[in-house]
Amino acid sequence: MSDRSVPSFAALVQRFFVEHLGQHRAVSPQTIAAYRDTFRLLLAFTETSIGKTPSAVALTDLKATLLLDFLNHLEKVRGNSVRSRNARLAALRTFLKYAGHHDLGALGIIEQALAIPMKRVDRPLIGFLTRSEVQAILNAPDDTTWTGQRDRVLFSLMYNTGARVSEIIGIRCCDIILDGQAAVYLHGKGRKEPCVPLWRPTAALVRRWRRLGGVNAKDDFLLPNRAGGKMTRANVTQRLNLAVGAATRHLPSLAGRSISPHVIRHSTAMHLLQSGVDITVIALWLGHEDTATTHMYIEADLSMKEQALSKLQPQDVKLGRYQPPDQLMRFLEAL
Repeated sequence: MSDRSVPSFAALVQRFFVEHLGQHRAVSPQTIAAYRDTFRLLLAFTETSIGKTPSAVALTDLKATLLLDFLNHLEKVRGNSVRSRNARLAALRTFLKYAGHHDLGALGIIEQALAIPMKRVDRPLIGFLTRSEVQAILNAPDDTTWTGQRDRVLFSLMYNTGARVSEIIGIRCCDIILDGQAAVYLHGKGRKEPCVPLWRPTAALVRRWRRLGGVNAKDDFLLPNRAGGKMTRANVTQRLNLAVGAATRHLPSLAGRSISPHVIRHSTAMHLLQSGVDITVIALWLGHEDTATTHMYIEADLSMKEQALSKLQPQDVKLGRYQPPDQLMRFLEAL
C-alpha cells in the first residue's frame, strides 16, 4: 500500500462515522453521539498534550501511552466513572480495529493500543420487582382520568416490552399492530429485531386507549403529554413515582424502594428468565447487541437461588473444608 493510498486520520474518522457506523453497522443515533463525544474529548486532549490540531493528528500519534493518559484524564480530571472510562475505551477500540484495515503501517501502534485493558468494575446486583409488585404498580393509576388511562398503557408497555424510556416515549400510532398477533415496533439502541409481541392484556389496554384517548392519527405519539407532544424522561419518572406511591398503600413491600423505569426493564428480563425463556430470546427482547449483557440476569437469578438454599441449610450442619493434597495446590488455593 503506497503512502498516497493511505487515508489521513481525519479521513478515516469521517469514513468511520459515515460509512462504517452509519451505513455498514447501522448503529443507533445514540451510539453515534456517544462515539462522537469520545473523539471530541480525545482530540481536545491530544491538542493540549502534543500540540497538534485535530486535523493534523496522525493515526500513529494515538500511542498506547497517549491513550492511557487520556483515560486517566477522564477519571482524575473530568471525574468520570470507571464505566464511562471503559465506554470511551470501547469506542476507541472499535475505531482502531476499523483503522487497522486501512493503514497497515500503523498496525504496530494499533496493536499496542488495543492491548489496553478495560478496568474492572464491581457490578451491583440488579434490582427488580416481584410479579405482584409490578402488578400493583400497573393497577395504581386512576383509570377514570385521561392521565391515569395513559399511565396504565405506559407502564404496561414498559413491562411488556422491557424497552428503554427513549424507545417507549417515541412510539407512534403507526408503530402499533393490533390485528392478528399484536406487536409494537421499537426504534432505539441495539434494536436489530425491533418488533416485540404484545401480551393480550397489554393489547386490550392499547385498543381502549386508542379509542378513548384521542390518539388515532398514524403520526400521533401513542403516549403524549397533555399538550399532545412527546413525553420526556422526567415525565415518565414523575408518573412512575406517583404510581409507586399509590401502590405502596396496598403493598408495603414497595415502601422505601428506589424504583426507576430501568427497574421495570430489569423486572421484565428476570420474569422472562424465570418463566424459562431462552437467554438469547431475552437479549433480542431487550434490544441487547451482545448476549453477554443479558447474562447479568442469570447471575442475579443464581444469587437469589443461593440465598434461598442457604436459608434451608440446617443450623447445626457444618460443611467440611476442602484440604488441598499438594503444596502447589495449597499455594494456588491461598491466592
